[in-house]
Amino acid sequence: MTPPSLIRILLVDDHPMVREGLRARLSSLAQLAVVGEAGDAAEAMRLLDQTAVDVVLQDVGLKEGNGIDLAQAMLARWPGLCVLMFSMYDNPEYVQRALQAGARGYVLKDAPAGEIVAAIDAVVAGGTYLSPGVSRRLFRHHAPRPLLSPRESQILSALGRGESSKQIAKALDLSVRTVETHRQSIKRKLGLEGQAELIKYAVEHARSI
Repeated sequence: MTPPSLIRILLVDDHPMVREGLRARLSSLAQLAVVGEAGDAAEAMRLLDQTAVDVVLQDVGLKEGNGIDLAQAMLARWPGLCVLMFSMYDNPEYVQRALQAGARGYVLKDAPAGEIVAAIDAVVAGGTYLSPGVSRRLFRHHAPRPLLSPRESQILSALGRGESSKQIAKALDLSVRTVETHRQSIKRKLGLEGQAELIKYAVEHARSI
């Protein structure tokens, strides 16, 4: 896709001061034009119906609904639109969900103006862009997990099915103490802090264990 000579931007954020700051940072550049601002999903969709837009720069969190659902709705209606998420959160889960919804990039709100412009240029040119801090966290999030032993995998799978240590011990012909030792080892290998995190992980990954 050939980048347009003038990049038309719609800002979507439920904080007027954030939009004002963004407009000031972007409008000083000749190749960028902020053609609209919206504080919620309904207003954003209405403006897109009325205005030619190349890039939507929007927050992940909105008071009514959320930016990820909005991105999906926008792209279902305007597939050629470039959606760039602009958020204070670098949570890998948010980033993954945003990219799955079709967003082309994810930039943090504390990023310098030059980085925001680079992100806009990248997505308009057909590429993607992630803030360096987001990339680092996403990479760590996807780092291969340490190899669990067959017995540890059995126990993790059983935890994911909601079984207690006593039930697991009986099913595997082990002592409860041995099961608890394996649970501690699993937590250490996976970098999980407590029992609640272990159970959450086991439930979320039950199908892949």
